[in-house]
Amino acid sequence: MAQNQFNRKTKTWKIIILLSAIGLIACIFVLFPQVRQWVMHFAEQMLHKEMDIDQSWSDVLFFYAIGGICIILFVDFCTLTNSGKMLIQNIKQEMKDCLSEIDFRSFIKPGLWVFAVYLLGILTVIRANYLYLDDIKRAVDGSRYWYNWSRYISEILSIFVHADTRLTDISPLPQLLAIVFLSISSVLLVYITGNKKITAVRLLASIPLGLSPYILSCLAYKYDSPYMALSILASIVPFLFMARKKAFLFVSVLSLLIMCMTYQVASGIYPLIVIMLCFQYWNNREKSMKEIGSFLGRATLVFSFSMLFFKFFLMRPHVDTYTSNAMLPFSSMLAGILNNIKTYAITINNDWGILWKTGIAFVLFFFVTKSVSLSKQKRLLSLIVSFFVIALSFILSYGIYLLLVDPLYLPRALFGFGIFLAILCIYVVSNCRKTALVVVFALNWCLFVFAFSFGNALADQARYAEFRIGVVLHDLSILYPNQDAEYMTFQLKNSIDYAPSIKNIAKNYPIIERLVPKRLSADRYWDYEYLMNHFNYNPIKVGYHLSDDFSSLNLPVVLDSYYHTIQSDGSRVLILLKH
Repeated sequence: MAQNQFNRKTKTWKIIILLSAIGLIACIFVLFPQVRQWVMHFAEQMLHKEMDIDQSWSDVLFFYAIGGICIILFVDFCTLTNSGKMLIQNIKQEMKDCLSEIDFRSFIKPGLWVFAVYLLGILTVIRANYLYLDDIKRAVDGSRYWYNWSRYISEILSIFVHADTRLTDISPLPQLLAIVFLSISSVLLVYITGNKKITAVRLLASIPLGLSPYILSCLAYKYDSPYMALSILASIVPFLFMARKKAFLFVSVLSLLIMCMTYQVASGIYPLIVIMLCFQYWNNREKSMKEIGSFLGRATLVFSFSMLFFKFFLMRPHVDTYTSNAMLPFSSMLAGILNNIKTYAITINNDWGILWKTGIAFVLFFFVTKSVSLSKQKRLLSLIVSFFVIALSFILSYGIYLLLVDPLYLPRALFGFGIFLAILCIYVVSNCRKTALVVVFALNWCLFVFAFSFGNALADQARYAEFRIGVVLHDLSILYPNQDAEYMTFQLKNSIDYAPSIKNIAKNYPIIERLVPKRLSADRYWDYEYLMNHFNYNPIKVGYHLSDDFSSLNLPVVLDSYYHTIQSDGSRVLILLKH
């Protein structure tokens, strides 16, 4: 029996060594430029299409080869050496120890309670049944294409969620999955930042995590929402393993890579939690400076490693769209970061109404006063550090987008600010006076109520936009009734206005006009997609990407109505929308 086991192990080692050798040889060959060119040409022949072979793709293959070599060597170390095997055993044991110390059954009731709150909050969003931006294309052609943005896990999970390789509209199931992830995230965030104590008060304080205006824009997506929410959960999970160093490092790397491969916007959550925990440890003297520095150093190291690994070995270059993942050059990085911080702050200030900003100001005030009054450090020092932590946490909430040349400022890219608010609110309501509780609950009540307004606004705008689209298509069908005619090319000019109810909401909540797409605009690609593909008007092809501006051609007017003017020469159509 022992001899048979030895023979099986020997055979397994030989197979691992053989596969490793083949992999290393292949990766080493790819390091040569001539081999990379041959690989790209071979891919062209296999895919039967011409590919854009340039230096950037050659660089991508080079880094993939380096990454492959590193992974093979690491796997060999873990499987073929005693030190590696011991390391794996230690990590497994530490993870078991951490999980055994947590009473997960105590999470069930709070999780269900938060799920009910979030479900109620997005009820009007679900009822609106609104195809939100990318949903427009996915509903028609079933495309995924998350891999274009290096969201490989989203790409794979979507196949299981939709039970098919081609996506179909299965809402509200994806949105329900999203709030499941957000509910778990809220419970874990309270558990981690609340000294392992979960109370109803702290759970209510965590509402900005799942119902801030920015996360609502994620929950409006029928297809993307669960993977956006999963990125938040993945950023929080590592802190369950803080008590064991090796387990924390391993789970952090794994979770951060999952976050990057679902939705990179969540990249600010991990450092945000680290900073807040370090501040609490310092302010309450729960840990020594050496322990805090060790924890901060490990977290910084693992975060930096994960982001660099993703950038060099997993991230696909993307520069020719509405945004870019190109990094700021080192020579102008400081100036670029400061400019991004400024734009981030201005955008949030412009989005939030005076009532919300007043509530946030009070939350910040109570955060500082509580930190100073309960501090076991010198009062003045605690005051200075409190302001510093607020400023640093706010900056970190934007994540690695701070380092990009052209970062995204759409609402869905800013949900880190909601996590920032949730952490502050949880801290403020923990063993604090009733005035602070009232302020936090008042702010969160405003966010909760706004979620209803947002869903109803989507429905109102959809009704108005589809009425305007119906009028446009009716006039086009009268002007050009021949379904067998050759394709015409059209362009939109201007856009329709918002529905009156949305204008009313915008008086107090300016962000609503950034959250709700107009659905018929010359500036949005998705509006062309909706007009073309969802109403079966086939004789028209889109002119969104045309270099020619039809408005400069002085085309003859063929129809002028209250809602729009149509100009055409028979093959080109310009639709001038009126508000």
